[in-house]
Amino acid sequence: MSAVGNWNDAAGELNAIVSSFDEGEVSVDDLFAKLERATAIIEDLEARLRATQIKVEELAPRLSRVAEES
Repeated sequence: MSAVGNWNDAAGELNAIVSSFDEGEVSVDDLFAKLERATAIIEDLEARLRATQIKVEELAPRLSRVAEES
């Protein structure tokens, strides 16, 4: 499995996988590989969201201090 690209690329790839399921375009042979890839993309995107949330929580107090000083 290749690495997950930027957010938009990863979301686009995930949407394409879901669409292929919806349209019945997935062969039994490809089903496991696509499910595995979709899982990897979802896990990566969730990790990015958690990391972003942590950064925002770290920056929020600093931003509040700056706003209060203005």
